Amino acid sequence: MAKEASNGNHNSATKAPPTPSPLRFSKYFQSNMRILVTGGAGFIGSHLVDRLMENEKNEVIVADNYFTGSKDNLKKWIGHPRFELIRHDVTEPLLVEVDQIYHLACPASPIFYKYNPVKTIKTNVIGTLNMLGLAKRVGARILLTSTSEVYGDPLVHPQDESYWGNVNPIGVRSCYDEGKRVAETLMFDYHRQHGIEIRIARIFNTYGPRMNIDDGRVVSNFIAQAIRNEPLTVQASGTQTRSFCYVSDMVDGLIRLMEGENTGPINIGNPGEFTMMELAETAKELINPQVEIIGVENTPDDPRQRKPDITKAKELLGWEPKIKLRDGLPLMEEDFRRRLEVPREN
Repeated sequence: MAKEASNGNHNSATKAPPTPSPLRFSKYFQSNMRILVTGGAGFIGSHLVDRLMENEKNEVIVADNYFTGSKDNLKKWIGHPRFELIRHDVTEPLLVEVDQIYHLACPASPIFYKYNPVKTIKTNVIGTLNMLGLAKRVGARILLTSTSEVYGDPLVHPQDESYWGNVNPIGVRSCYDEGKRVAETLMFDYHRQHGIEIRIARIFNTYGPRMNIDDGRVVSNFIAQAIRNEPLTVQASGTQTRSFCYVSDMVDGLIRLMEGENTGPINIGNPGEFTMMELAETAKELINPQVEIIGVENTPDDPRQRKPDITKAKELLGWEPKIKLRDGLPLMEEDFRRRLEVPREN
């Protein structure tokens, strides 16, 4: 049974988890681990699929409705005998036999979740209910990618998992913030009531190749602007901070959490903290020293600071990020240049 949750005084589950397929315990048949990744055509999801597919003992099923994801992110696996891709929206039930579920499906960029806030909260609530129902039926372990947004505009710094957050329940971002908070609640309710094996990762800002170019998030904005010779737009006042984790480090953390014995929630992110102005200056220096940096109006409910306390990830998962921002940005620039068809000038 998974160890008690780290956030608050949770009782451990009252029921044993359901048993998966009898093939798991068969004497003569060594079946592969069958893994479902919802949102697997997205930015983080597709990198996770890459890592899971590298293990020849894994069969991977991806369910994605392509709202923010793209088949192009998975093109190297399409047609592979251990890989299956389903166009599916998690707000509808999904009937598959799996051993593990990585539940990543949800738009994570403000541009996308504000475009359709009702759909976003449905994905977080009904989608998570459907995936938990699936986990209950087939005895699968399920990992939810929650978010640092559950901390809202935090009044403690850095944020550790025991902090309950400072969230506006009626703001323009709350479809995402509160949706993820409800998703965490559902995970623990299924864990306590039905014995489901759960894992919750609270992921902080992540960047890397395959991010949507017009994603609206700050790293992709700055890189795309620098490549296009456009001014880098820093929201006022430029002193708000974020922490940026490279996608390969993030995937490593998610897999360690899934394979480990702790329910979480566990923060997974890079504790290196940068102001938006520092990030803009770094992007300018590395990508295009000619561009100017200009200030623009801030968006509502934008958190002033964000930095993970990753003590639990270090102690319980043996995980910490390895790739520094200055090393990760050029890798992302290379990917963006290829997709925008703007080669680097010699």
